Amino acid sequence: MQMFSNLILRNSRRSRKENGLFFSSLVISIVAFYMILSISTQDVMLFLQKMESDAVDKLLLLIPAFYGMTLGILFFLIYFACKYQFERRRHEFGVYLMLGMRRSKLFGMLLAEDCLTSILAMLIGLPVAVVLSEIVSLVTAKLVGMGIIGHQFSLSWSAIEWTLAGFLAIKLTALLILSGRISRQDIGTLLSQPTNRTKKQMPSVIYGLAAICGSVMLAAAYYMAIQGIAWTKVSMMGLTMLLGIVGTMLLFYGMRALIALIVKKGKGNKQLHVFTFRQIQENVIHQSNSMAISSLLILAALCCFGVGVGIVGTNSLSSGHVIDYTFEDHTAEDSSQVLPNIKAALKENGLENQFSELFEMKVGSIRTTEDYDNAYSMDAVMDSLRSLSQSEDRDVLLNNLGYAIYPYLICLSDYNRLLELSGNPALQLGEKEAAVYIDTEFTTVSRTAILNQVLAGHPKVELDGSPIHLTGEVQSVNLVTDRSITLSFALILPDEAFLYYSQGMYDTYVNAVLSEQALDGNNLMNTYLDLNETLYKTGIEYESYLQNVGRQLFYTIASSYITLYLAIVFLVVANTIVGVQFLMSQQKTGRRYQTLIRLGATYETLCQSAGKQITWFMGLPVLVAAVSSLFGVRALFTGILSSRTRGTVSEMLLVSAAMILLLCVIEYIYMRVVKRSSDRYLLTLMQPQREE
Repeated sequence: MQMFSNLILRNSRRSRKENGLFFSSLVISIVAFYMILSISTQDVMLFLQKMESDAVDKLLLLIPAFYGMTLGILFFLIYFACKYQFERRRHEFGVYLMLGMRRSKLFGMLLAEDCLTSILAMLIGLPVAVVLSEIVSLVTAKLVGMGIIGHQFSLSWSAIEWTLAGFLAIKLTALLILSGRISRQDIGTLLSQPTNRTKKQMPSVIYGLAAICGSVMLAAAYYMAIQGIAWTKVSMMGLTMLLGIVGTMLLFYGMRALIALIVKKGKGNKQLHVFTFRQIQENVIHQSNSMAISSLLILAALCCFGVGVGIVGTNSLSSGHVIDYTFEDHTAEDSSQVLPNIKAALKENGLENQFSELFEMKVGSIRTTEDYDNAYSMDAVMDSLRSLSQSEDRDVLLNNLGYAIYPYLICLSDYNRLLELSGNPALQLGEKEAAVYIDTEFTTVSRTAILNQVLAGHPKVELDGSPIHLTGEVQSVNLVTDRSITLSFALILPDEAFLYYSQGMYDTYVNAVLSEQALDGNNLMNTYLDLNETLYKTGIEYESYLQNVGRQLFYTIASSYITLYLAIVFLVVANTIVGVQFLMSQQKTGRRYQTLIRLGATYETLCQSAGKQITWFMGLPVLVAAVSSLFGVRALFTGILSSRTRGTVSEMLLVSAAMILLLCVIEYIYMRVVKRSSDRYLLTLMQPQREE
C-alpha cells in the first residue's frame, strides 16, 4: 500500500512538472470562477445595491448563466488536456496492465492522481482568487471615489462552494470518459506508439481557392460589422457571424498553400528547414479546424478585452460633474418662489451650510403661439447642411434637426452660472441672438463639429415669426445633476427674450454645490450617502449626483466585469487547446524525431526545429485574431456604445493596439511554456529506447 501511495505521489508530481501549461490553466480557471461568483460581495456592488437594486439583482441573476457557460467551455479544455496526458502515458498504462495491475486499480490510481492535482490547484487558486478579488474591490472603490477606509475583508463562502463543485464536477466527468476509453483498449494497443492518421491531400489550387474565399468572406464580415449593417437586425448579425466563422475556417484550411510556397522558397542550407515546414504543413492539414477555433476564441478574447477596457475608459465618472444636487418644489404656486422656498427648507433643517452655491435653472417652452408646427424654423441651417459634402453625420443631423420645430428654451443667466462653475467662459448674446443646446446623449463629437461649422456663419432662423441669429458653438453642459433632463434640441435665450417667449411659465430647478464644510474629512461618496439620508427625512424633493454616478457606475462595472471575465476564459481556453494539440501531434510523430536522431541530429537542432513549429502553429491563429480584432473592437464599439460614450476611430484603434500588445506578451509566455514541454519530450527521445 505504501508503495502504491508513493507511486501516486510520484506520478502526480511528474504530471504537474511535464504539463505546467495545463496546471496553470486549472489555477487560472479557479481564479476566474471565484471572481465572477463573488462579485455580489464586492464593495462596489454593495454600494450600488443601495441605489440600483433592481438592476444589480438582474445582473446577479445572469451570473449563473455565465457560470454554466464557462463550465461547458472549461470542460472541453480539461478534456483535451487530460486526453494529451493519457496519450502521453499510454505506454506506461500498458506496462502496468502487463505487470498484473487490475483495470479497476489503474482507474483508482488515475483518480487519486487527479484528486491530488485538483487539490493543489485549488489550494493555490483560491487564495490567489480571494486576494485578487480584494484588490479589484479596493481599486474599483478608490477609482469611483468611495475610499478604502471603510473597506472590510469579504470572503464569499457560496462562491468557494460553487467554484469547488463546478471545478471538481468537470474534472471528474472528463476523467471518467477518458478512463473508460483507456479501459476498453487492449494491452498491445496501449504499448504501441500512436501515429498520425494519413489525411487525403487535395490539389494545391483547392487550398489556394479556399484561402482566397476565406479572405473575401472575412472582408465582407468586417465591412458589415464596421458599417453597422450587422446591428440592424438579428438576421444580418447571424449572416455576419457566419461569414466570419466560415471565412476563418477556410482561411486556415487554405494556409497549406502558403506554407508549401515557403518550403520551396526557403534556404536549403538551414538545418532541418524542409522537415520543420513539412511538419508545420502537416499540422495545419490535420489541425486546421482546431487552429481556426483557437483563433476565433482569441479574437473573442481580444474583442471582449478591448471593449471592456474601452468602456471603462469612455465612461468617465467625473466627466461633466459640476452640480452635486438639484432640488424641486412642486408646491410653489409661482416658479419665482421655488428658490426662496428651497432655501427656507434647508435653513429650517440646519442644512444651509452644506452648500456653497444655490442657483436657479429655468427651462421653458414657446408660449407665444399655439401653432406648434410652425413655432420655429431654421431653413438657413438646413440649407447650409445640405450644401456640405455627403456623409453619414450630415445625413443624421438633417434628419434630427428636421424634427426640431418646437424647441425648449433655456435662460441665459442661469446657464452662464453653470458655465462659470464648470470653468468655461460665459456666453455673450445680443438681443436678437440665441445659442444652440444639444445634450451629449443625442450627438457625437463629429456631428457637433459639423454643426459648429454651420453656426460660425450666424445663420438666421425664425422664432414665432421673429428673426434671430444663432451664434457661438453647440452647448452641452448638463443642466441638472441627474440625467433625467436630456434635451435633444434647445435654444439659450437672453433673459428678457426667455421671459417673453415662455410668458413666465417655466420649470425651475435649483442646483446646488457642496461646500467645503460638507466635504471636510469625508470622501465624496460617503458625503452623498450621509446627506441623502438627512434630506430624505426632511421631505425635500431632490436628485443627487450620486444617482447619476450609480447608473453610470452600474453600466461600467457590469459591462467591464463580464467582458473582461469572458476575455480571460477565452484566452486561457484558446491557448491551452492549441498548445495541447501541438504536443499531442508531436508525440504522434515521435518516430520521425527518433529517425533524425539516428541520422545524427543533435538535441539543440531538434529543439530549434520544434521551437519554429510552435511559433508558427501558435502564431498563425494569433496573427489572424490580431488583424481581425482591429475590426472587431471597432465594430463592437459601433454597435454597443451609445453616441455619448462612443470613442473616435483613432481612440478605438489605440485600444485595439494596446490589447494586441498585451496579447503578444501573453502569447510569448504560453509559447515558452509549450516549448519547455516540447524540449522535455525531445530529451526523452534522445535516450536509446527498445522497440516494442
